[in-house]
Parts: sequence; structure tokens; C-alpha cells
Amino acid sequence: MISKISTATIYGIDGIKIDVEVDISFGLPAFNIVGLPETSVKESKERVRAAIKNTGFEFPNDRITINLAPADVRKEGSSFDLPIATGILVSMGIINAEKIKGYLIAGELSLDGRIKGVKGVLPIAMLTKKEGIQNLIVPGENGKEASVVQGVRVHGATHILDIVHFFRGEQELEVFSSESDLLLDRYAKTDGLNFSDIKGQAQAKRALEISASGGHNVLMIGPPGSGKTMLARRIPTILPPPVYEEAIETTKIHSIAGLLNAHRYLIMERPFRAPHHTISDAGLIGGGHIPKPGEVSLSHNGVLFLDEFPEFRRNVLDSLRQPLEDGYVTISRVTHSITFPARFMLIAAMNPCPCGYWGDSRRACSCSATQIRKYRSRVSGPLLDRMDIHIEVPPVAIKDLSVEKEEESSETIRERVINARSIQRERFSGKKIYSNSHMPPRLIKKYCILNEGGKSLIEKAVEKFGLSPRAYHRILKVARTIADLEAKEHIEESHLAEAIQYRSLDKRMTV
Repeated sequence: MISKISTATIYGIDGIKIDVEVDISFGLPAFNIVGLPETSVKESKERVRAAIKNTGFEFPNDRITINLAPADVRKEGSSFDLPIATGILVSMGIINAEKIKGYLIAGELSLDGRIKGVKGVLPIAMLTKKEGIQNLIVPGENGKEASVVQGVRVHGATHILDIVHFFRGEQELEVFSSESDLLLDRYAKTDGLNFSDIKGQAQAKRALEISASGGHNVLMIGPPGSGKTMLARRIPTILPPPVYEEAIETTKIHSIAGLLNAHRYLIMERPFRAPHHTISDAGLIGGGHIPKPGEVSLSHNGVLFLDEFPEFRRNVLDSLRQPLEDGYVTISRVTHSITFPARFMLIAAMNPCPCGYWGDSRRACSCSATQIRKYRSRVSGPLLDRMDIHIEVPPVAIKDLSVEKEEESSETIRERVINARSIQRERFSGKKIYSNSHMPPRLIKKYCILNEGGKSLIEKAVEKFGLSPRAYHRILKVARTIADLEAKEHIEESHLAEAIQYRSLDKRMTV
């Protein structure tokens, strides 16, 4: 008897519907899986055999053929265990074939028949809705994750016997209701960090507020102990909450990477990723035999913080250039290519020289000009050009640290950031753009109009600092964000002057 079960596989960040066709026929005992299965899918034969036998059913001593259609799509992962086992039980007559229609099933089996959680359940749930399938059966621990998608009835199962009894009408499966709208209203993650913890550094705080308001990239340069890392780690506390579309897209990436669980099944805060400088280009951009998202995609809609910027390998840093410009990364293989979203704020921190004290008035620098030049050349000019804001973070005097002065809190700064972002959301409504940093040239021309004084000012700045056309556009974007923070409709000369000063290090970065 032939049976057909609907399931799905993951391609990039999206699900692809797969039909598991099971045929049990007379012949020499065999168990074959065809349809481009990867190793993890081929190994499901033994898991399925043991699970069915240890559940109390007699495994058929016949020729079993499993076809995963369409046959030209690679299938990988352990989520095929449950649909294959269910298909065999249908072909054995244990489950009624008519009852199984209208369901999409995914899950991994243990040898005793228990159903274990799998990666990528959210994209599978979204595919279920897209295909018009009303019911989805997933492992119980993935139920809340799948329930984020509205319009799909999500059932959770913990044992293969639950599936048998459910389709026989002997018991019900747990049903998970959607809570996504309520969850997004609970956004308030700070991890105890607050900008009020940082004494002084008013200019750096101002620059990071502008960065958070417009989604701009920032390069912080300063000696050891000046507070660069402290400042960077507090950026999430002033970022606005993600809108529903951003939260779902971010959660899909984390679902595929296996970073969700029963307690954290919807990403309600913007990601903050801080990889070590020994990371490989595949770890940063993504890759592998079957490409997986890297750190740039895991920080999508959030922050990627690279501390000790020049210590990263040159090829790793230069691999950032394309995602910084395009907002996505494409990983190509001989047989296929996969695109992952990668629109993030890059926050980088570095010392001015190898010893860290070049330009410090309190400590002498021990580096030669050649050493400084070699150190800074590790960061290429094209990558520096993509940093919207360059700021110096000087050391804070000890007397300033001991002064009992009330510093501005993250909550206060965040209110201004949210107001600026709301202006931008209204401005870019319907364009799938959420901040000024995403503006393409045609929108820059439309929304960054300068008066005669502003045009003259930026022309002088471009000539003085030798700025590229890309830097020119980034100055306009930053100026637009500064104007939004003041709720001004047009960019004024003061906004433009402040934006220009954040590029003044373009000249000083060369020794």
C-alpha cells in the first residue's frame, strides 16, 4: 500500500514542501530512501525501525521504499523521522490514510519512540500557512515556536503513540495558540545594563544615540580602558523594539541555527552578536557543505559588535563589505546558492595603535610610524568608507569617575530613539525600509534635500577630507537622522555640520 505524508525541508531561511511517499511491497526485506537524502536523512532508517519496534508494533519484514519528492531538492536534517514513521504506519494499516490528509508533520524520533525537537520549525509553520494546510504536527517542545504563525492549528506530540492514538480518535494532541502579538508588547530586555553606568563620554553617547536612531555603522577609536566595550554592550538598551515583520524574520534565522527553545521561541529583542576576533570567514558570513547562517545573519535587525577590529583577519573583515552594502549575503556552491538576510548595525572598536596610546596625553606611545601604519592597514579603506560614524573615545579622568553625577539613563535615550524611528517608519511606509541607513540613492535624493548653505558646507567637507561619493551619501543619511531626532522636516546646516564631524577621522586614520 502506498501512503503520502506532507512534511518540509529548509532551504536558506524558507521551507520547501516535501511529500514523503511510502510503499511497502512483497520482496526481499529492504529499507531504501530515495530523493537526494543527506546523511542525517539516510540514518533515519535505523531510528524509525527501532522506534516502531520499541513502541509495540511489528516492523514489516518486506520491501520498504521511501521517496522524498521533489527528488531534485536536497533533504537534510532529522525532521523527516516522524513523517517517515507515520507513512509506514499508514501503509501498515495502523493509521487510516484518510485521517492523515490536511496535516503537515515534522519531528525527530528517539529509539524508544519519543519525539524530539528539531531546528527550523518556524519556517516550516510559515510554509504550512502558505500552502493552505490548516494543521501542523510538531514536537511538543517546538509547539510554541510554531504557534507564532497565525492561521495554522499547531499540534504538539511527545511520543509516536500520541500520533497513532490521535488519528484513531482515541485522544487529542496538545494545541498551541498564537501569542505573537502579546509577546512583542513585552519587549524590555536590558540584562541590567544601562547608559547611566557610564561616566562622561558625552560625545560617544551622542554618536551612539544617532547610530541607534538611524541604524548607522560606528567605528570607535580609543585607548584601552576608555569604555568602548561598555558603550557597545549598552546599545541594545536604547534600540527600539522590532516591528512584527522584523521579529519574525530574525526568529526564522535563529530557528534554523537551532538557537530557540521552549522558553525563547520568539526573538523579542534586537540581536547583539560579539564574535571573537579568531572567527573564520565562514563563521562570520555563513557557509558549510550545506550553508548555514553566520554571525552577520544572526545579527540581522540588530547589532554586530567587533571588538579589537584590526585583530580580525583581513579576508574576514573584507567579507563584510558586500552585506554592509546590500543587506544580504549569498553563499554559492556548485549545485546551488542560498541567500541569507544580513542587515545589521556594525559597531567596531579599535585602539589607535598596537600599544593603544597613540595620541594619549597621559601616556607615551611606544609604537613607530611603520608599526602604526601596518596596524591600521589591516582595516581596508573600502571597509572604513562604509562606517557612517567615526568617533574618538578618550580616557575618562579618575576624578570624573568619582563624581556623584546622575547620568542620562537608557530609558530616556530610548524614548528619543523610538520617536526618531517612528518618523522614519512613517516616511518609508510600504517600502520595506525601517531606518535611514537603508535608504537607496533615489530616496536620499528625495528626503535629504539641502539648502544652498548646506550644499556649500558639504562640498567644502568633501574637498577637505577627500571623501568618496559613498561617504557623501552616508553623511546625508546621518544628517537626516539628526534632523529626525529634533523632529525637523528639513536638514539644517547644524545637522549637516554634526554629521560631517563624525567623518573627520577619515584623514587622521592615515599616518
